[in-house]
Amino acid sequence: MKATREDMLHDIEIEARYTRELIGREAFAARVMQAMGEVPREKFVPPNMLGAAFENGPLPIGHGQTISQPYIVALMTDLLETDADHSILEIGTGCGYQTAILSVLCARVYTVEVVRELGAAAAARLQSLGYRNIEFLIGNGYDG
Repeated sequence: MKATREDMLHDIEIEARYTRELIGREAFAARVMQAMGEVPREKFVPPNMLGAAFENGPLPIGHGQTISQPYIVALMTDLLETDADHSILEIGTGCGYQTAILSVLCARVYTVEVVRELGAAAAARLQSLGYRNIEFLIGNGYDG
């Protein structure tokens, strides 16, 4: 039986409780979990990986890169303690999944991707999904 979005959210909650002593919190902010439930992760994985879209693990997206494990995306996002009026700089757009999560939570997201094919695909995907508060750049984030 393949995992559902609800299974993914449940797995994130369980893992947060399991790692509470390491991460310094028992649960992630409700707005982070809402964004995790709202953003369609299945739109960010390759077609041959759709059956695994909601599993709590990383998945390959091509070019030697992965879409991060949902728990890790939730943890990184929660640790940022974003606010609706914040602007965020993301280094490493990848497939755009984390970008979309941040877009839901913040006023503006600036994202940089070094792999041209990934960056272009992510920009097209995010725009087609209606995320409008993102500015894209193809380049090396290390360069500033």
